Amino acid sequence: MKRTTLKSSQFRKEREASWRELDALVARMEQKSGVALGPSELMRLPTLYRAALSSLSVARAISLDRSLLGYLENLANRAYFQIYGPRASLGEVLGEFFGRSWPAAVRAIGRPILLSIAVTVLAALAGYWLTMADPEWFYTLVGDTAQGRTPASSTESLREVLYDGGKEDGGALTAFSSFLFVHNSRIALLCFALGIALGAPTLLLLVSNGLLMGSFFALYASRGLGFELGGWLIIHGGTELLAVALCGGAGLAIADAFLFPGQKTRLQSLAERGRVAGLVALGAVVMLAIAGILEGIGRQVITDDFVRYGIGLAMLALWSLYFLSGRRGLPEDGSGHD
Repeated sequence: MKRTTLKSSQFRKEREASWRELDALVARMEQKSGVALGPSELMRLPTLYRAALSSLSVARAISLDRSLLGYLENLANRAYFQIYGPRASLGEVLGEFFGRSWPAAVRAIGRPILLSIAVTVLAALAGYWLTMADPEWFYTLVGDTAQGRTPASSTESLREVLYDGGKEDGGALTAFSSFLFVHNSRIALLCFALGIALGAPTLLLLVSNGLLMGSFFALYASRGLGFELGGWLIIHGGTELLAVALCGGAGLAIADAFLFPGQKTRLQSLAERGRVAGLVALGAVVMLAIAGILEGIGRQVITDDFVRYGIGLAMLALWSLYFLSGRRGLPEDGSGHD
């Protein structure tokens, strides 16, 4: 016991000065006076921290007394949090995300996002062409999603759903538009989540959603209501469908990282691309929330076609400017390759 005590005393005597110095610097930082540390103190902080970790490792190896071990463990934990812990406030985190991280992540996976948009558009054109050629395709491509709007519906009933938002109970518009919003939100999140399955489910979901939209538009266009339907959809649909495309691109980017990791291991490639894709998908959730507000207020209150188009196109222009003109560069440790 005496030998252990002497060993502990000698160990403490040789290193205690650096522990106390580190303790004093950490205490100042804990009192939110870290900005008062001078350049030399900031440079010395990591050195003192590593020395404390080394002391802790040695103390554990030679089984020194518990009080010393407890002190060193507590000091190391406090120093770690002050050196590597979060520094930014919630406002700063949100500012970084919306000001740089999200738009930079979107640009980093631009090609998968463009592919997602192209697949959706081509599928929509196919659905439109098939339904215009044979209305029976509508039942195959749209199915229960039609919510009672089918080729058997009268032109007047189809028109009514586009303009009954002013009614006290919201009418059929509320139920149908809410259904479409929930449907597209589910598609968006699934497109991202299933990207890990080599991208095949993501592509199938994009194609399915595009076919549905094209077929539905063909139904209204065949009754001379194509322009009216476009206005009804675009107020919130521009934002909502762009969010779906972003999630689709994020899912395809993950698949690309797995299939073509380049000179990195698949795990490294997935980790790097997954972080970027996750930022894109997280931002898309914000877009879906904004689309929900536009759907719940603007589209049901505004019934003028030109105003609807104006709002919808303005939102698309704003999103495009936002993603293309944001601050350059991904967050630290976030990389992506097109």
